[in-house]
Amino acid sequence: MLSIFKNLFKSNSVDLAQLINNGAIIVDVRSKAEFNTGHVKGSVNIPLEQIGSSIDKLKSYNHVITCCRSGNRSAMAKRTLESKGLKGVTNGGSWQNVNQYK
Repeated sequence: MLSIFKNLFKSNSVDLAQLINNGAIIVDVRSKAEFNTGHVKGSVNIPLEQIGSSIDKLKSYNHVITCCRSGNRSAMAKRTLESKGLKGVTNGGSWQNVNQYK
């Protein structure tokens, strides 16, 4: 049973690594103060409350990976971006999770 869960998480991890290697942009949706305490190298900080108005900045990327502290705000950001018509958005969860595949 444990191997089933490992495989589930492993496949998600491989997808993140592959997306990053293929040029996905990593968007950290935490506040600027939170971002300044640590973040994925090369990620951009667009706080959640600004994500809807930042769609034009993200349209040129084939894929967007959102991240935050725990995965909750990044899930909201994913839904917001998709509701504005952006395709290819993945919730990477916590920034530490995404960071291990960078």
